[in-house]
Amino acid sequence: MAQHAATLGRRDAVARPRPRPGRWRLLRRLVREKPLGGVGALIVLLMLVLAVFADWIAPFPYDEMHLRDRLKPSSTRYLLGTDNMGRDLFSRIVYGARVSMLVGLGTVSLGTGLATLVGVLSAYFGGRLDTYVQRLVDAWQAFPWLVILLSIMAVIGPGLGNVILALGVLTAASGSRVIRSAVLAVREQPFIEAARAVGCGHARILLRYVLPNVVAPIIVLATVGLGAAILIEAALSFLGFGVPPPYPSWGEMLSGSGRSYMYKAPWMAIWPGVAISLAVFGFNMLGDALRDLLDPRLRGETRRQP
Repeated sequence: MAQHAATLGRRDAVARPRPRPGRWRLLRRLVREKPLGGVGALIVLLMLVLAVFADWIAPFPYDEMHLRDRLKPSSTRYLLGTDNMGRDLFSRIVYGARVSMLVGLGTVSLGTGLATLVGVLSAYFGGRLDTYVQRLVDAWQAFPWLVILLSIMAVIGPGLGNVILALGVLTAASGSRVIRSAVLAVREQPFIEAARAVGCGHARILLRYVLPNVVAPIIVLATVGLGAAILIEAALSFLGFGVPPPYPSWGEMLSGSGRSYMYKAPWMAIWPGVAISLAVFGFNMLGDALRDLLDPRLRGETRRQP
């Protein structure tokens, strides 16, 4: 009887599914093992809150002018001071987070989508398709990115949608290389051969077996790309090809009145520069931490030794 009970106990243990890891397990590992990544996640969360609730957080509309309070330093009424037109700088910084997040998310969505499509199809089918596509990618990457970007913006003109389109197309080429390398490793796995042996079509193999195994590099690529997109948009706005006024863009604040009044009202250039630096730092730190936590080749390094 004891042996029979032990056998039933072992069967129940085998049949009982293992508990799934908690929903917050990745977040706990991020905070515990990658503190800089946790700081980056906090900055990203703060930017999202500012972008979504800008209408409630900002004390003034971004284009409201107070001509009697021009070039005022920080005070209880104007937390970060005012610009040369009497506009509250804190309100413009808050609304600028919305513009930056729209540009970043739009660019990453378009660029990562194109990169995934090109990289997955090129690596999975291989052969001449892979050769032709990679030569096109080499030719695209041979040109300086700033020259390509300025050429595109000169043709289609400034604007929020045009900036997203230009940045998405520009970043797709380099991202496709990263995804292609991940798909090449997955394509040679035994379960792909088993799926082909049982008669699975290409679409089913790509959707059910290839894409789920390359989600981690896609997430990391998108996270790091957000910071790069915000930085490039600021550079475009600084050169006059970004989001046109009166929409508040951090790069436009630096290039326009911020540069002109740098010595008379230095806060006009300091605070937009701080906002850009914090945004890029947050996304880069979060992307590096996610890479270390999600990449199977680096998981052994992130775990603490007993």
